[in-house]
Amino acid sequence: MKLLGSASISQHLKGFIQIPDPSPTVDHAYQAGRAIYSSPIRFFDPLTVTPASFQTTFSFQFTTNNSSSPGNSGLAFVIVPDEFTVGRPGPWLGIVNDVCAHYKVVAIEFDSSYDPKFGDPNDDHVGINLGSVVSFRTANISSSSSESETNAWNSLHDHDSIHRAWIMYDGHKKWIDIYFGVDGDSVPSKPILSIPLNLSPFLKEYMFVGFSASTGDSPQIHNILSWNFSSTIQASLNVPLKHTCHRNIAHQVSKYSTTINHTNSSYRPSSFMIFMCIVVLCTLTLLNFYCNATKQSENERSLVFSFPDKKQGPQSHPLSKPRRFLMLEIYRATKRFSKMEVLASDSRGVLYRGTLPNGSRVSVKRFSTEFLIINLNWTQVLKRISSITQVCDHHHHHPGLASIRGWCCDDNRETILVYDYYQNGSLERWLFGLGVLPWTLRFKIVKDIAEALCFLHSKEVTHGNLKCSSVFLDTNNNAVLGDYGLVFFQQLGKSSKKAVDVFGFGMLVLEIVAGKRRIEMITEDDVKEGMGVLEFAWSMHEKGEILKVVDERMERNVNTEEAIRVLEIGLSCSLTEINNGGPSMADVVQLLNTLNPVPVLPPSRPAQLLPENCGVFSLWN
Repeated sequence: MKLLGSASISQHLKGFIQIPDPSPTVDHAYQAGRAIYSSPIRFFDPLTVTPASFQTTFSFQFTTNNSSSPGNSGLAFVIVPDEFTVGRPGPWLGIVNDVCAHYKVVAIEFDSSYDPKFGDPNDDHVGINLGSVVSFRTANISSSSSESETNAWNSLHDHDSIHRAWIMYDGHKKWIDIYFGVDGDSVPSKPILSIPLNLSPFLKEYMFVGFSASTGDSPQIHNILSWNFSSTIQASLNVPLKHTCHRNIAHQVSKYSTTINHTNSSYRPSSFMIFMCIVVLCTLTLLNFYCNATKQSENERSLVFSFPDKKQGPQSHPLSKPRRFLMLEIYRATKRFSKMEVLASDSRGVLYRGTLPNGSRVSVKRFSTEFLIINLNWTQVLKRISSITQVCDHHHHHPGLASIRGWCCDDNRETILVYDYYQNGSLERWLFGLGVLPWTLRFKIVKDIAEALCFLHSKEVTHGNLKCSSVFLDTNNNAVLGDYGLVFFQQLGKSSKKAVDVFGFGMLVLEIVAGKRRIEMITEDDVKEGMGVLEFAWSMHEKGEILKVVDERMERNVNTEEAIRVLEIGLSCSLTEINNGGPSMADVVQLLNTLNPVPVLPPSRPAQLLPENCGVFSLWN
């Protein structure tokens, strides 16, 4: 089992799953957690578009430390697309969260709280949820108990009873039956819910199964005491026709019989010919060894200043230490750089998803050869990779920096970096693609990025590629910097590399707060259409209407004082183009974590920040 959020395994109750952790040192209110079976299960056949059939039964009990106050919210059996997401607490039951738009999830909830806005019939019901926290169909447990004569359903609020649920889904008939009763009894004769249901639109080929639960203001502990799950999915085989098999066999027999007869009758190799063949093969083998050894020694001499011995293979490195990957490994991991594995791309290269032989996922950045040739020489590229790996390795890396698993530099000057993989994807995906990020999360992401960048600068290393697609979100929605830039443009002149990062951070802050891309068209009644986010922010600052920059999709759920402060910090960072007039990243971190006054901004945008005058501005756009 993989435990997420507040889920735990009890050490005192024979290994029960408990959500949340019942430890007295933990605040049980508004907690959410998941317990997921760690291996994916095949739930859907994409060829026949048929869902799997499955049966599951589990016993569970809700307990509370306060007998005078009944607990809430509830427990759900879930089929989810990943093993890292945790939803919101309270009535969400940990099923989805603010960034779970278009999230494929199937959940059978056992809800002990009443939330009319989610369509709950009462505080004691079973529901079927399809891609949403709002139940597609519900059944009232308490009112159903009087309808059964032989197997009475017991209430979820009966904390002395151990409940048992049986869920049976027929993928062929597309029908679901849900039974609810007392642990130790036989399956009730009548299901509490029995309806036709096609799960295909809500399933990927491989999904994870387990439990999700959450608490509200009156916490309760959700105990899963036992669980059994089984599934079947029909395999489809293309069996060839009988006459085709006979024809192929006859053809093969005829072919090889003819060859054998011809060989036996017409050809007898002499001993001299055999001897000559052996001599030629040995000569070619020795020549090949010599050429490879010479070539390898030359490569080692050119790379010895920054990398381990090229002869070291994957097995000779500790798992936590960055290593050199062979191009064959990269090809296999990315399925020959398949378009299906592309995560992002820009002028600098393409970012792929990869899978190593041990099953672990990685991100693979394949840099554009043209980009590297134009912007920097080969020696500088190698030195840059070496400096990044030294700072971002597993021994002393910052949690906000993506670790570099390794690199690949082949004889064709193919340059590849291998990073940790984050299944939540990039900030770009969530900021501009899926749902609306809440302000609290945006503010947290800004602080995470600032602290990670400050750490890099403290090690005299720069990022060089700050943008939304280079920021990733881990399982707890912490921001992680990755996709490091290998080169810096020569036209920056006297602008320091750190100043470029600070300017890029300022641009990133404006994008996060505004929810708009840095070169996205912005339309205002009195603002020129086609204005970038930096120009727009400065224009609103000049008019004293900086609050108009804040993403209107968040509506009123914004701390306006924080938002204005963050915007002013972002604009201050854009002043680094002017004789290093902006703050350092250490200054930025201090401003974000204290109430110290932000440096006073000029009343209007300096002329140096006009697009035609700002080298860094044009670079980041």
